[in-house]
Amino acid sequence: MEEKKRIKIVFAGGGTGGHIYPGLAVAEELKAIAGKKGLDVDIYWIGSGSGMDRDIVSKSLVSFGGCIKKFLPIPSGKLRRYFSILNCFDLFKIAAGFVKSLILLAFIKPDCLFSKGGFVSVPPCLAARILRIPYYTHECDFTPGLATRLNARGARKILVSYEETSSYFKGQLSSHCIVTGNPVRPLFYAPADNADGLAFLGIDEDRSKPVLLVMGGSLGAKQINDLVIDNLDWLTERFIVVHQTGRSFAEDHPDLMKITDDYRPYPFIYEEMVFVLKLADIVLSRSGANSIWESAVCRKPLLLIPLAGNGTRGDQVDNARFFEKSGAAMVLAGKDVDSEHLRDCLSQMEDPAVRSKMSDAAGKIAGQTRPSLKIAEIILNGVYDGTASDK
Repeated sequence: MEEKKRIKIVFAGGGTGGHIYPGLAVAEELKAIAGKKGLDVDIYWIGSGSGMDRDIVSKSLVSFGGCIKKFLPIPSGKLRRYFSILNCFDLFKIAAGFVKSLILLAFIKPDCLFSKGGFVSVPPCLAARILRIPYYTHECDFTPGLATRLNARGARKILVSYEETSSYFKGQLSSHCIVTGNPVRPLFYAPADNADGLAFLGIDEDRSKPVLLVMGGSLGAKQINDLVIDNLDWLTERFIVVHQTGRSFAEDHPDLMKITDDYRPYPFIYEEMVFVLKLADIVLSRSGANSIWESAVCRKPLLLIPLAGNGTRGDQVDNARFFEKSGAAMVLAGKDVDSEHLRDCLSQMEDPAVRSKMSDAAGKIAGQTRPSLKIAEIILNGVYDGTASDK
């Protein structure tokens, strides 16, 4: 009996769930494709030794079928575009992360590396470049971040979520771009079955009001939370409001965390989010790449309030404007983030015909092919055909 060919692939990235969950979706897809090709694949994940990286990857080992062989922590510093004394300290962390990445990659000897982005991915990509290990980098946002711009310089291929993103890479780099979309966990592609969402929320199937899902990320969003609370009476007259508040809001406002027929607040929704999202009629959200692509896959009309101002490079505004231009979202930004504009947008979205049109537009953005599958095939074909190691 012929022994299966074993390949090794290292994933790098983290800092936020938006960089980690899509990477896990690709890892799961890689495992499945490799099995069909008669290959054994070992996948390692290099991430930050502090923060959420280890927790998310470890927690996901069960739900993702144990697709990650081992989590490998490295020191990590943040790449800031503004002046901060912390930049000085973080330079030492980045240097230490680079040295450890060199050691890890030299020991593992992977066939290739896949970067999902975030500041923690830069040292492993640089180490891979020096060790002549081919690597791929993926950008989830409409405009590339600093980490992706740095990683792109030595990448075999630059994988982007939007066709327009390629224009941000100049010269030869633009020819290395492949439009893949943003990876979303396979659960979101399963046929919609409202039974699980209805059971979790405890609402009736023959409800008379549409469901408005409000989410600002795992930590919540004060701007969105304040808008919801200020307009709660108006909202609950028209919608069943499912509100992911964030844990800090829940701890600070225990009096507001009371479930009623039309208002259902939760500090955080994890495993059940896929069911709740599929059940929702409208999604009110920030415009992080992960949440808006999950919504697009589920064909949900969006009302987006992007994170803006100091401390952000404006990526969420760019994401939101693309979805708005495509007809899948309405956007509240800048001076428009107020009760009047919120009510105006949601009043329009009460119309089923408006929601149907926005749903169709969201479906067009998501497309027919799973991005995680496309990315996995690009990576695996490069390794399997030998082109990934073509130095």
